Amino acid sequence: MNDIRRTILWVIFGFSLVLLWDQWQVFNGNKPTFLPSTKPAAVATAPAGTTPAASNGVPTASGTTGNAGAVPTQAAAAAPREQVVVTTDLFKATIDSEGGTVNHLELQKYDEEDRTKRVVLFENGSPATRYVAQTGLLNQVDSGDRFPNHLTPMTPKAGPREMANGQNTLEVSFESAPVGGLKYTKTYVFHRGDYAIGVRHEVANVSDQPRDAQLYMQLLRHGTVAAGTMFGTNTFTGPAAYTNEKKFHKLDFKDIAKGKIEPPPPANDGWIAMVQHYFASAWLLKGDPASEQLRREFRVKDLGDNLFTVAMVATLPKIAPGATQTVSSVLFAGPQEEKKLEALAPGLDLVKDYGIFAIISKPLYWLLIQLHGFLGNWGWAIVALVVLLKAAFYWLNAKAYASMAKMKAINPKIMEMRERLKDKPQEMQQEMMRIYKTEKVNPMGGCFPIVIQIPVFIALYWVLLSSVEMRHAPWIGWITDLSAPDPWYILPVVMTATSLFQTWLNPTPPDPMQAKLMWIMPLAFSVMFIFFPAGLVLYWITNNVLSIAQQWFINKRLGVLGK
Repeated sequence: MNDIRRTILWVIFGFSLVLLWDQWQVFNGNKPTFLPSTKPAAVATAPAGTTPAASNGVPTASGTTGNAGAVPTQAAAAAPREQVVVTTDLFKATIDSEGGTVNHLELQKYDEEDRTKRVVLFENGSPATRYVAQTGLLNQVDSGDRFPNHLTPMTPKAGPREMANGQNTLEVSFESAPVGGLKYTKTYVFHRGDYAIGVRHEVANVSDQPRDAQLYMQLLRHGTVAAGTMFGTNTFTGPAAYTNEKKFHKLDFKDIAKGKIEPPPPANDGWIAMVQHYFASAWLLKGDPASEQLRREFRVKDLGDNLFTVAMVATLPKIAPGATQTVSSVLFAGPQEEKKLEALAPGLDLVKDYGIFAIISKPLYWLLIQLHGFLGNWGWAIVALVVLLKAAFYWLNAKAYASMAKMKAINPKIMEMRERLKDKPQEMQQEMMRIYKTEKVNPMGGCFPIVIQIPVFIALYWVLLSSVEMRHAPWIGWITDLSAPDPWYILPVVMTATSLFQTWLNPTPPDPMQAKLMWIMPLAFSVMFIFFPAGLVLYWITNNVLSIAQQWFINKRLGVLGK
């Protein structure tokens, strides 16, 4: 019975590692090895030169007339426009004078995985990678008037476009001509060292009648994501929304396409975001109490051609003739640095996906941060974290290793009994139970303490997978990126050696086939660990070495070493 249960546990654990490795392949841009997606990736396309019709300021993707209060969804007709390039210490941004839309955003401090170019978060050049941040005005009523939106030509105001040395703030403004009696001025405020871009919206009523307007803030992105598995081991990619009442909402692309998604109901608080591995963008109403308390709606839409939007629509107070309404907002676009996201808005740190064991992952991440602050190196912080975890589980592991040592001690007796009663399986099982009882050995004693630690391993895997701090973080010598596989395969070889040594320390299963399987599995896992991030392999090696030391000591104390 013990042999069967141990085999089942090994199979479950091994299958979990296969799935984790398969997904790590996907995240590194490779095709999944074991569970390939049967659905080809859709390619986003946007018709060039299309001239959508407009009514109430609501052009639609198909060129038909939309309803009042619907967010514009596609590009307008080609028109003379200016691409304003803004350079700061963190960004190289391109803002289109059509609507004042941020349609290209490079992160100056982050390189792509191959380190040949900067990470591009927003992009409007390739349809398959389209990802932009848009804003505009909507008419609350179906009066026939339309207001300036992200399709409206705007004029860039004169001013600097590059943040000079010693300069902490850079402002870039765009102004529309009056449309429907409203003039819209949008000002981007870049701050040194800050991925939160202030966006000030000034809506002036230049007509002789009051106007009821809504301000929308929208993120448009292609819906291509990494293929997942039944266990969902990939970090979330897609829209998200948050309100104090409904908390954090993931809005999956597939659910949006099927019409199954329900965004949060209207609220006086909350934000929207677009999430991907390591990075995120978000629209927040932030900067002054009046803006932060505006009533807002949350909307998602499938535009077709693999394009999706998530929008937050804020209702503005009635604007009297000659009056100007100013709304302050923030466009966050950058890395998922947990502490900075927490400080920016309630719940914004939740865009960092910790998987199903988030309740364990968050304290592990906090502890890892503290250790890094003390040691100054993420690799040594991982090693120190494992030492602390092994210390926390010391007595639990001691019981497991003591149980395995006892199993190892009685193993010759079990082998002799199995050989003697090999033709009498029922009697063999009864005799085995009698030996366990006489020797006071719990056959599951070595498994249970290990099983309850598996969630900690998985939680730490998610910490290493989702934390942008691990990206391109060096450890020693040849390990220059803890989020990438070991380029020289040294760590996987060491991990395999320690795993084999651990197998030697464990009791040998009486069944010859199971005994062979116990030796084959570490070798099979070594193939997968070649493609695992170096940080995770480092964790596993450290855990193995400490486990070997503790198990060696217990086996020697009980006199079963080498048996």
